[in-house]
Amino acid sequence: MKSLVRWGATLGLIGSTLLSTVFVGNVPVLALTQQQVKEKLDSVPVFLIMNNQDIPLTSSVPAGQNGQKPGFVTQVFMSAQEAQAFMNQLRNRKDPDPKIAEIVKTLQVKAVPLGVIYQKVKETANSPDRLLFTFQPGKQELEGAVALLNQSGQKVKRFLSVPVFIVNSPDKGYILMKRRSDNKDIFPLFLSKKDAQNLLNQVKSEVPKAEIQVVDMDGIIKALQEKNDQWLNQVALIPSSESIEYISKLMGNNPPNRSAAPAQNQSPSVPAKKK
Repeated sequence: MKSLVRWGATLGLIGSTLLSTVFVGNVPVLALTQQQVKEKLDSVPVFLIMNNQDIPLTSSVPAGQNGQKPGFVTQVFMSAQEAQAFMNQLRNRKDPDPKIAEIVKTLQVKAVPLGVIYQKVKETANSPDRLLFTFQPGKQELEGAVALLNQSGQKVKRFLSVPVFIVNSPDKGYILMKRRSDNKDIFPLFLSKKDAQNLLNQVKSEVPKAEIQVVDMDGIIKALQEKNDQWLNQVALIPSSESIEYISKLMGNNPPNRSAAPAQNQSPSVPAKKK
């Protein structure tokens, strides 16, 4: 598991600046190879609690029905701040076992590419000792997802997956953005409602019907793996501004290029709708 924390200086999509927006009609989707899916997911940092040997903190899972064996689960936090808060709770809890208390002192929050988690799950899927991960979406994003769904007329109390936010217009379709590094159009999928709102604010005056829609990460990954259309090559997962700031602090004098963070205070160009 040590390979999980070799984050280095690469946050794939963070090396690209989003400048302007274009539009496309209803977006078809395509099947990517497992490696291509991993590369897209690698742009998203997630956070694990690990000891000083880079071994993730796990919790035991009892045996289940249908002969399911007991195992261990690693929590994967989408929010670095919430991972830190959880770790602080562990440190503040007094444990009667001095060995466990000493281990808790060594715990740290470490960033891991989401693609690596995806790869590990795939590699061990058919193993009786397969790796199990449970995702902990950020509380603020969960609340934002529920609010959006309720506004759309759905009666939802809880969102049970990692929410992903998309800016869409009923008459113009999904809003794309241009990437400064190669001037190519990308279809941004935001991990933060606030960042999606920044894009919406830019285009709202020219596209009054534009709105934020919420989908789930499970569905996105399923589409990338199973659908068959060239279009999904343009999909780009946009990590939250909070995650980018956290990675910048971790990397000290060599922070990742924030140019792929959602463009703010830009004047998006709005070409005609693509056919």
